[in-house]
Amino acid sequence: MSNEIKRLAVFTSGGDAPGMNAAVRAVVRTAAFNDLHVYGITRGYEGMIDGDLKRLEVRDVGNIIHRGGTILKTARSKRFMTPEGRKTAYEALLAFDIDACVAIGGNGTFTGADVFSKEYDIPIVGVPGTIDNDLYGTDATVGFDTAINTAIEAVDKIRDTADSHNRLFFVEVMGRNSGFIALNTGIGSGAGCILIPEIDSNIDELVEVLRKGARRKKLFSVVIVAEGNKYGGATEIAERVQEAFDHYDTKVAIIGHLQRGGSPSALDRVLASRLGFGAVEAIIAGKSNCMVGIINNKIKHTPFVDAITKNKHPNKDLVRMAEILAI
Repeated sequence: MSNEIKRLAVFTSGGDAPGMNAAVRAVVRTAAFNDLHVYGITRGYEGMIDGDLKRLEVRDVGNIIHRGGTILKTARSKRFMTPEGRKTAYEALLAFDIDACVAIGGNGTFTGADVFSKEYDIPIVGVPGTIDNDLYGTDATVGFDTAINTAIEAVDKIRDTADSHNRLFFVEVMGRNSGFIALNTGIGSGAGCILIPEIDSNIDELVEVLRKGARRKKLFSVVIVAEGNKYGGATEIAERVQEAFDHYDTKVAIIGHLQRGGSPSALDRVLASRLGFGAVEAIIAGKSNCMVGIINNKIKHTPFVDAITKNKHPNKDLVRMAEILAI
């Protein structure tokens, strides 16, 4: 272990994701095992600027692995985007003798960490915590699996109503500019069509799919729409389809922030634990300015700049399978 690392800070930033608490727990307990003092930063970069740090002991993270949200709270910080804000944040870390940080979050969190780490030469390792699963360098992000399970549960209930009333439901799921949640929700719920940003489809093609279903006497259909779809949200798409094809009674459901809440799935708890553990081990090994991910079930380290700028595309085989199974 490096003699320079004695005190470690951990924080959650950006949108919350189920499993963040499990990651915090893993960071604290792995650090304690290695005789490192751990401090939790409340409210992400905002709390860092305000010097809102508190010592975390092993018992402080007991009974949190199953809880959604984050005990450290989270926020988006405009102040941290300025050189003055980052300078204040660095001075706050110095006041607590912090030698390195673990940042749990997504694109915005790692963008800030990349700049901050380079400006002040402070070791920072990231844990990918975002339901969107849009970070390059990991097969899955913390919170992604839980978000899918939540969305599928909602769609299952919507299918009951759609079937009872001969309806066409457009269900909008989250994901920012990524279609991972939509694709997996669509496959898992047996949707009739899936619209994601990564696949170039159009309204005419969607209408033709629905017409084919109607000719086969299909009584209802569910279309999953990723919120970042280039043709607009579920409401806009539903209106355009209704104008061209009025066979069904058309309805819209937007699942929204339900997907961020709730107790993390078993998969997310294990993933978060592995990544939190891996982040501390990476810092001890002298790594910095990188994200810890899992690819093909093995821990991998990806530079922040790659994690946030390189494109991560849905599996083409999954997309093809979804189209075939939806006939």
